[in-house]
Amino acid sequence: MIESSIGAKGQTTLPKQVREALGVGTGDRVRDVIADGEVRILAVRPVGRLFGALRHDGQPVPLEQMEKAVADGPAQE
Repeated sequence: MIESSIGAKGQTTLPKQVREALGVGTGDRVRDVIADGEVRILAVRPVGRLFGALRHDGQPVPLEQMEKAVADGPAQE
């Protein structure tokens, strides 16, 4: 179990093990979620970090083809 203390201004510092587990560092943001009497700390991931996360080996698909696929709905098997 990892603990940290709360200072006079109600602030705490995330211990190194917590920062490493979340993959956050100086200047990064975290989100505090309160649910069922617990607080969960989540790393906020900027959209810019998602660039390149999905791989596509084929040719780029034209926007018109994407819009048609969305309008047609899911493929029927």
